[in-house]
Amino acid sequence: MDALSLLHAEVFGRAPHAVTPLTQAGSNRTYYRLSANDGTSSIGVVGSNRAENRAFLYLARHFEDKGLPVPHIIAATPDDSCYLQQDLGNLSLYDALAEGRRRGGQFDARQTQWLTATMRLLPHVQIKGAEGLDTNRLLPPTAFDRRTVLFDLHYFKYCFFKVVDAPMPDESALEDDFEHLADNLVACCGEKPCFLYRDFQARNVMLVEDEPYLIDFQSGRHGSLHYDVASFLWQASAGYTPQLRALLLDEYLDEAATLAPIDSGRFRSELRLFVFFRTLQVLGAYGLRGYFERKPHFLQSIPPAINNLQRQLDEGVAAPYPVLQEALRSLVALPRFSNSHS
Repeated sequence: MDALSLLHAEVFGRAPHAVTPLTQAGSNRTYYRLSANDGTSSIGVVGSNRAENRAFLYLARHFEDKGLPVPHIIAATPDDSCYLQQDLGNLSLYDALAEGRRRGGQFDARQTQWLTATMRLLPHVQIKGAEGLDTNRLLPPTAFDRRTVLFDLHYFKYCFFKVVDAPMPDESALEDDFEHLADNLVACCGEKPCFLYRDFQARNVMLVEDEPYLIDFQSGRHGSLHYDVASFLWQASAGYTPQLRALLLDEYLDEAATLAPIDSGRFRSELRLFVFFRTLQVLGAYGLRGYFERKPHFLQSIPPAINNLQRQLDEGVAAPYPVLQEALRSLVALPRFSNSHS
């Protein structure tokens, strides 16, 4: 924090009047609001992972050059261990939608407009954001490929499936299904890569005068359009109804078509597979952050994610992967998840 105060003094000519720690979410970075005497403020970030810091700083500057709404980088220390960025306020899209979630997914007109604006922003980030992107400055792995899919599937197996003591099938046969699923996902990626945000969800969208701004994109890479749509619309705790998802998907495809040719029918068909994969991936993350690190938010997200998985199994998305399908049916049937299903 001393380094942040020194950086603030270098930029603004004096140390901050007040330094207020902000709530830490899933990352290991720490955030502070640095307030000046004139009433202005900035956000100070301290991160021990300098490669992650450098990726964020590069992407924030790259996106700002493309006219995309991200926090302006004010300054960074020479070693990139900490930096100052624009203060976007305290209101995330997720928090702004809280009342709609309490009403069982009944979002009012203003809330729906926030969601629509966010979904229409996404293809600009994916398509315009990929233009001129220097992949050498991204965190590895720098592309969504077969290897990264298998990594996430193994992440699910070891950080969630085995942790909850679900009945384990023949692991060699399960691996065959993992490889089949990976091949099918990678086959959906177009020849022209887009920017894959990787963690595109309402908690990573800030509202500034009713307009969405994006944060926490440092893990982005080249990949497909589908992944981020699945991440956002099927976020486990978001509470979006099927009707709202359909509306927002229409908005997304309508905007994406203004930027690049897109076969909407094919996209919708392929999207189901990405929703399935993303559900497994986030369960792996919830297992690590919840069961191992004991972070309450992630533990609370497990039941709705299990519910998502149950619905996808009922819709038959896992049918081409019979060993995986049977393993997942055993998983969702565990007594510990009996209250998840609705």
